[in-house]
Parts: sequence; structure tokens; C-alpha cells
Amino acid sequence: MTTSDTAVPDPSPEQAALFARVRRMMLIAGLTTALAICAVLIAVGYRLFKSEGRAPEAPSDVTATLPTGAKIVSTGVAGDRLVITLDVGGVTEIRTFDAHTLRPAGKLKFANEP
Repeated sequence: MTTSDTAVPDPSPEQAALFARVRRMMLIAGLTTALAICAVLIAVGYRLFKSEGRAPEAPSDVTATLPTGAKIVSTGVAGDRLVITLDVGGVTEIRTFDAHTLRPAGKLKFANEP
């Protein structure tokens, strides 16, 4: 025997069974991880290819009616919303619309306490 050779004894039957069990558990963990990664990639790919073929919705002409005597104070954009501030007879009101479809998204009125 030379100094570079190392003597590795054969594992006992209990050790061999333990090594086999550890290998099997590592194989199960690896396959589970690979399956999870594949599921994520399939979900992302599905979302990308599903939305790619659709054309964006073209908003149709929309007419929003205002209360009698209402005046538009300001307009703005917040994310995907169009925000319009109105003065309705001394009461401030904020109306929001979806910027893509121009459908009403909400209304907020401000009133003084009695």
C-alpha cells in the first residue's frame, strides 16, 4: 500500500441500509423539487402565451353624466384609475374610473359634520 491509498472498510449491513435510505430520501426530495419548478415554469408560460394572443380592449365612447350644477375641479391618474374631483353645490366628490375600460370604479363624497 502506498501513502496515497486509503483503506476504506466496507460498511456494515446497518450502515448500508442507512445509506440506501438516505439516497432514496434525497431522490424523493430532488424529484419533488424538480416537479415544483416545472409547475411554476408551466404556469408562467401559460400566462405569457395566453395573454399574448389577445388584443387590448379598445374603450368605446363613454359619456359620464354629472349632477346638476357640478363642476370639475381637477383630474388625475392614479395607477390604472382616472380620478376626477367634482364640486357639487359646495360638496367635494371624487369619482374614479378604470383607465382601460372607462367604467366607473368608485365614488367618494366629502361632507361637513352637522
